Amino acid sequence: MTVRVLVVDDQEIVRTALRLVIDRREGLSVVAEAGDGEEAVALAVAFRPDVVLMDVRMPGTTGVEATRRIVREWPGPGPVPRVLVLTTFDLDEYVHAALRAGAVGFLLKNSRPEQLAEALRAAADGESVLAPTVTRRLIDTVTALPPALLPTAPAPVPAGVPLTEREIQVLVLLARGLSNARIAADLDLSEATVKSRVNRILTRLGLENRVQAALYAHRAGLA
Repeated sequence: MTVRVLVVDDQEIVRTALRLVIDRREGLSVVAEAGDGEEAVALAVAFRPDVVLMDVRMPGTTGVEATRRIVREWPGPGPVPRVLVLTTFDLDEYVHAALRAGAVGFLLKNSRPEQLAEALRAAADGESVLAPTVTRRLIDTVTALPPALLPTAPAPVPAGVPLTEREIQVLVLLARGLSNARIAADLDLSEATVKSRVNRILTRLGLENRVQAALYAHRAGLA
């Protein structure tokens, strides 16, 4: 199955470079390009991509606002596209704003082409994708908040972690920002097995997503 991608960036040269990188990867295809947030929303509805690769800082409608409109107010038929934010700016305000708007991931433009391809596949598969540096800073920021101010507080850490040894290994790597593909390679498992274990971890810990799982691992002293 080919992952269909909508590329959004206000610089044509960046869009062209991204198209070349993406189209050269097996199982990935750019179906449309948008130069601003308003066009991104319109093309998302028209082309119904699997993933929208969204720039943050654009004139007019920003990437964050376009993300919110695509994810929270999806007017089109079929499943809501997943939005993966790609930006030069490793700033907390953009990370938080993009995630609150409904983005499933945040990747920096200095990421390697293979990291980008892997992130697009992971996003299409329903994973939350955060650059490792972003994951670390997000954890540091959120865990510094008083419990009452946590946006979505993970379940309290119990005396014993209710996970198997292998699940703990998966959780630790997840907390470092690794995708299912990277975890599978590190632990010599199949991606399907890792995906199943991640889902089991979230269910057993009463968590909603990978960011909460990373926070849990930090609070439990595992990461």
